[in-house]
Amino acid sequence: MLLPVALTACAGSQDVRSISFTDDRGVSDQPFPSNYRSEILAFMRTYLNNPVGVREAAMADPVQRTVGGRLRYVSCLRYTAREVDGTTRGVGERAVIYIDGRLDRLVENASELCAGSAYAAFPELEKLVR
Repeated sequence: MLLPVALTACAGSQDVRSISFTDDRGVSDQPFPSNYRSEILAFMRTYLNNPVGVREAAMADPVQRTVGGRLRYVSCLRYTAREVDGTTRGVGERAVIYIDGRLDRLVENASELCAGSAYAAFPELEKLVR
């Protein structure tokens, strides 16, 4: 009966660190995501149910924005994707957030994060295959 209490006391004295996909140091001097185009393509290949048939793809280069109170690089995407049943949905706007120079997550409905973004054609996204 005393063993769990003793183990809890030992665990409380150690330095506990959170585990995450990227080690978010929470610093404002975030490095620029140098491989952002290839990382986005690799991610979208798994994110989309059907990566074939993406149309109207456009992307904004990463810029620093405040996300959750912290300065992050954010790249915005616009595209029309094909649904599982073959239909297409309207143009969607999404934000890709980077932490420590690596892709961390994609945010759906990112109109606020992507406000004022300068989009350019992203033909590589339209050429994805399964």
